Amino acid sequence: MKGNIQSASPPQSLQVGNILHGLWNRLGMIMILLLLCVVLSFTAPNFLDTANMLNVLKQVSIIAILAAGMTIVILTGGIDLSVGSTVALSGVISVMVSAAGVNPILAMLSGAAVGYAVGLINGFFTAKTKLPSFIVTLGSFTYVRGLAYVISGGYPIVLQNETFKFIGGGAIFGVPTPIYIMLLVYGVMFFVLKYTMFGRHIYAIGGNEEAARLTGIKVEKTLINVYSISGLLAGLGGVVLAGRLYSGQPTAGQMYELDAIAA
Repeated sequence: MKGNIQSASPPQSLQVGNILHGLWNRLGMIMILLLLCVVLSFTAPNFLDTANMLNVLKQVSIIAILAAGMTIVILTGGIDLSVGSTVALSGVISVMVSAAGVNPILAMLSGAAVGYAVGLINGFFTAKTKLPSFIVTLGSFTYVRGLAYVISGGYPIVLQNETFKFIGGGAIFGVPTPIYIMLLVYGVMFFVLKYTMFGRHIYAIGGNEEAARLTGIKVEKTLINVYSISGLLAGLGGVVLAGRLYSGQPTAGQMYELDAIAA
């Protein structure tokens, strides 16, 4: 006797619930942000003014740059607690190099290079020694901040170069320079994660590191590059902050690592 066997399908209410749950996971925070903006537009009449919007974007630009690097670290299953201290050290180094009469572009690149070096050290010890990234970067959190204090003598170093100041405090067509830098960083990171083999390797390692290794992915090399990029972006953030504050400050970037993780 043959019977009609039909595949059991979930109730319509369950399907709708799954769809809503998926939308919330993807768009929940954006919906909350939009709701917050609507509330603020009524309670603060100047909230939606162009000048205020540009000011908000300028204020969040540095944390956003750090968050871009933090994102790829978190995607691999790690964490980077050193970015705030790296912001301070990079700012101090870049301003000191500029004060020595070096070309401002080279001075800014030196700050970014310092950040890259910190990230490279973090990546090396995380990948090669198998120490948890939390422990490795917590150590960097301490010694990098200490270096900033030692090099600067514990005092802010005043920035004199106008070109350098333009990076953090200038504007192009009325839009603050840090916003352009932030958008450039996010454009590059989006392309890397979505369209490059390196981006796919990052996701693979975060999904299952051992499986990624068995498929031929060079896990250690990828991790070193990931932490180096995080450090590089932290260094860039330090340079931008120094340009905005017109000084290199050893106290800069305190608690930025938590803001970047949250962002």
